[in-house]
Amino acid sequence: MLILAPMQGLTELMFRRAYNQCFPGALDSSVAPFVSLTHGNCGGREQLEDILPERNEGSIPVIPQILGHELEEFVRMADCMGDLGYTEVNWNIGCPMRRIAAKHRGSGILPHPDEIREVLDYVVPRIKPRLSVKMRLGHRSADEIFDIIPILNDYPLASVTIHGRSGKQQYGGSVDKERVFKAASMLKAPFIYNGDICTAGQWSVVSGRWSATSGKTLAGVMIGRGVLYDPTLPLKIKGIEGDYTEMTRQFVTTLYDAIERDYPHDIPRLRKMKEYWCLVYKSLPVSESAARAMLRLQEIKDFRKAVDKAIIGN
Repeated sequence: MLILAPMQGLTELMFRRAYNQCFPGALDSSVAPFVSLTHGNCGGREQLEDILPERNEGSIPVIPQILGHELEEFVRMADCMGDLGYTEVNWNIGCPMRRIAAKHRGSGILPHPDEIREVLDYVVPRIKPRLSVKMRLGHRSADEIFDIIPILNDYPLASVTIHGRSGKQQYGGSVDKERVFKAASMLKAPFIYNGDICTAGQWSVVSGRWSATSGKTLAGVMIGRGVLYDPTLPLKIKGIEGDYTEMTRQFVTTLYDAIERDYPHDIPRLRKMKEYWCLVYKSLPVSESAARAMLRLQEIKDFRKAVDKAIIGN
């Protein structure tokens, strides 16, 4: 199973719909960017807008994600998601953002296994959907996970996704596959691998290594930046052939059309387009100097014209 990772500001509904329109079925599932328990009315429509089922028709199938450790709010939020028809919610204990981690949210809770147990003790028997977990190896130390796995094993979790970095690493340095596989071998729940899958070859190495190590197949591989760098990566992993460059061109056009439709003003439209462009241009026949020159354009009409000329030839 190939799963789109949750990336704040990037893999929200607009992206998921555009992606599924261009590559139907390429990604089997997705985890939505987190809903924070500290932002506004718990379970309010504004908080849940990204995962409303009626808005997600035609999108990649999605699993909602919760960030936070407030017990009663967690149950209320998970049950609101359950009332929308979701049978699984994901708990984010991997986000490395400093301001989040400082409050024992995201990866910041990983050095505190007793707090993790307190949340699971309270939440798991009370919520309507099943709970899955997305985590890192630790926050301060990559060995923190080995104190957490025995706790996770005490609960009937739908799955555990492990990203092979510590919170302190953010997204720098290398993924520690050895520690990931060692920790995963201790898990009772199905294991989903996450971290630096940017080519079909990297997926093959990870999948083969887990099979050789455990004698099992992966429950899933979660891909984040790899899909943003190369939208056709899931097709390559699944062995679906085609004109990948042309497919990417069509996807960029579809995504930018969606941005123009969904964003009300030119300044945020242009900012969002440039945010995606910084990632996706590397999989297109565009030189780095040309791509960077386009980022200096200040008018959306000039930027769209430059993108069309660069990737479509208009």
